[in-house]
Amino acid sequence: MEPLPDAILQYILSHINNARDVAACNCVSKRWKDSMAYIRMLYFPRNSFDNPSLGESTDDIVKRMVSAVVRLEELVVYSPFSTSGLASWLSLVGMSLSQLELRMDYLAESQDSHESPSKLDCIGAARNLESLKLWGVLMMHSPKWDVFQNLRTLEIIGARLEEPVLTVVLQSCPYLRRLLLLGCEGVASISIDLPYLEQCKLDFYGPGNCSLTLSSPKIESLEVQGCSWIRVPETQHLRNLSISNSAGRVYMVDFGKLPALVFLSMRGIQWCWNAICKMLKLASEVKHIYMKVEFTGDYEALQSFPEIDFVDFFNNHPKLRKFDIHGAMFAALCQRNSLKHVDPGFLIPCLEEVVITVRSPLNAEQKMSTLESLLKYGKKLRTMVIKILQMKSSHSSADDFFDEICRLRYMNHGIVRIE
Repeated sequence: MEPLPDAILQYILSHINNARDVAACNCVSKRWKDSMAYIRMLYFPRNSFDNPSLGESTDDIVKRMVSAVVRLEELVVYSPFSTSGLASWLSLVGMSLSQLELRMDYLAESQDSHESPSKLDCIGAARNLESLKLWGVLMMHSPKWDVFQNLRTLEIIGARLEEPVLTVVLQSCPYLRRLLLLGCEGVASISIDLPYLEQCKLDFYGPGNCSLTLSSPKIESLEVQGCSWIRVPETQHLRNLSISNSAGRVYMVDFGKLPALVFLSMRGIQWCWNAICKMLKLASEVKHIYMKVEFTGDYEALQSFPEIDFVDFFNNHPKLRKFDIHGAMFAALCQRNSLKHVDPGFLIPCLEEVVITVRSPLNAEQKMSTLESLLKYGKKLRTMVIKILQMKSSHSSADDFFDEICRLRYMNHGIVRIE
């Protein structure tokens, strides 16, 4: 590389960002060391300081490397650091940083949550951030932040927080386009009012009884886990919607019209039937539905799905191209009366792929009739995947049902597949 001009050498070396590699390059020659000053990103992995230099703390090493860069734009620190260390780094490069990612370790360490300033307070020095990602955060006190005018992405992963503190944090980031709150606990009710938000993913630990209100007229993608009450009144641009609750129940969903919705995912142990019906009614323009809800019922008692009319369902979802059905939903479509009176002109116009999970041989005749009807009326159907999952039965009906499914695959070998 010695014959290369300085500009090309600087460009090549600027793609090195791991702290150990940067330190090694600094030792090659003075020319290389001078070129390393033009890197844009520094990344300190978890094991960066397994063998620190004698007499030099990890905070000092990071500060020395950060200060040697002319204009640092991205800083990622997974290795342990102190509040004073973070403050010293950001005092040097805070104004140039556009991306900051920190492993805070508050949840793993017994730190004094009343320290002042806190690590969160220090982040306020990076005023021009466009992206902020925090791991393992304890948010018991509101950080002393001004408004982040340029912040577009906020990710908080593995957090214990107080609701008023979260409110203050979001108020400091009014121009967010993307928000992720993953593995968060301590929240019972959350109200998000971000007018420019386009992507939002929320995952709350606990009993699954959180309440969510989201006011974001530009929202395009929303994923929610762990909420029982969900209200999103402005949904004109919503294209992807996923609602799941693995610990609790989904009692109420309140959405505006969903004219742009392409993908709908509904998952959980138990949903109130009114919530299921409302979502399916609103999602009339959807192209892909993923349905894995085990039971319905408004209170503690778990109830099976009531009958869903096969013809009405597909007439109400004329643009549906892919349908993933798990157990309970498939059984509801296979009731005895569902296919008794089918209009001769009935077709499923757009359906191309069906994935069906079968867990029981009960009502095998109706289930086979439904599978055959999907093939008969789905004129564009290219793939039908039948997943046989945990079919527990010592009765011969399970074997007979499986034989019928194998026969169906044989008769439609280009379309039907068994997994």
